[in-house]
Amino acid sequence: MPPSAARAGVPCRTKAFRTVTEPSLPAFPHTVLKAVGNTPVLFIDAPFAAAPRGFWAKLEGFNPGGIKDRAALHMVGRARERGELIPGAPVVESTSGTLGLGLALAGVLHGHPVHLVTDPGMEPIMERMPAAHGAVLHVVDEPHPEGGWQEARWRRVAELLDRYPGSWCPDRYHNPDNVAAYRALAAELTDQLGDIDVLVCAVGTGGHSAGIARGLSERTPGLRLVGVDTVGSTIFGQPARPRLMRGLGSSIHPRNVDYGAFAEVHWVAPAEAVWSARRLAERQFATGGWSVGAVALVAGWIARTQPEGTRIAAVFPDGPHRYFDTVFNDDYCRAHQLLGATPPAEPDEVASPFDCEVTRWTRCTAVSDPLPATVVRATGAAR
Repeated sequence: MPPSAARAGVPCRTKAFRTVTEPSLPAFPHTVLKAVGNTPVLFIDAPFAAAPRGFWAKLEGFNPGGIKDRAALHMVGRARERGELIPGAPVVESTSGTLGLGLALAGVLHGHPVHLVTDPGMEPIMERMPAAHGAVLHVVDEPHPEGGWQEARWRRVAELLDRYPGSWCPDRYHNPDNVAAYRALAAELTDQLGDIDVLVCAVGTGGHSAGIARGLSERTPGLRLVGVDTVGSTIFGQPARPRLMRGLGSSIHPRNVDYGAFAEVHWVAPAEAVWSARRLAERQFATGGWSVGAVALVAGWIARTQPEGTRIAAVFPDGPHRYFDTVFNDDYCRAHQLLGATPPAEPDEVASPFDCEVTRWTRCTAVSDPLPATVVRATGAAR
């Protein structure tokens, strides 16, 4: 594969605002690129905490396709600058959804055909919208016996790279440009909120958690980074299992995950994320899907348990629209037994990710790279 202090108290929860700075992206006047970045923040207390406690949500769903618009545009732009991606060459990538929209955007702006490899678990709207924007979708038929759907997708990516001479893959799990893309988001948060004590991020490729934390830590060295993963994900040392939730978690070990930056990790189960996303919709209107529900659940617990005045920022990667057939579909949720269970007020605790296999909301403060230093993380696709 290719390359791989002083605060003035917590404001009222109804206040949402944008910065006026421009995102650090190439200047494309009068194009949709101007809609990427400068997303608002919203203070959220209920239903997770009682004012004045709460957390600030960075609403990345205000980007055209979600948070990964930033990464897609940056990775494509840097590859073009270095000559790795030549004009008109195809872009080929594996995706479970949001990155595909970002790459479709980059393809339209820069004139590249885009080929997206996905699997049958992708929501219908996420199949149709990239195609509407000109991308070609390739759906794998069955999971790989060891690496699951992600491994199967990467193998198809390798086939397509061989099929299309000159094609280029962002390799988002291992591409450092995926991390660098989020420095602008860190700068936006600093402009909007000032010093931040705790940053809560979902973890999938590891890009936005690493990039935002590094940017914020330059101003606030004591920043605590809290990772949010899904049960059945192997990123932090749990065994890989079939996963219902999309957008967070992984069955491979991305090199972009900055294990040393995390103060703790929480694993969240699908029913808990559904409860959280739906409560957000009822009480705050601003909501999202699996990642947003999981992140809000964890950020709310931190707001309840940390000293009053702790400034907590939580990244909401996208909005609710792609989840109308899953998280917000009663028939789907009943079929997967996702309704009727209220999450506990506190997570379970484990001393080590290797102590047991977790199946519900669980917290661990011992975070380390689960692979020995001699093991090279790979996508499984041939280079």
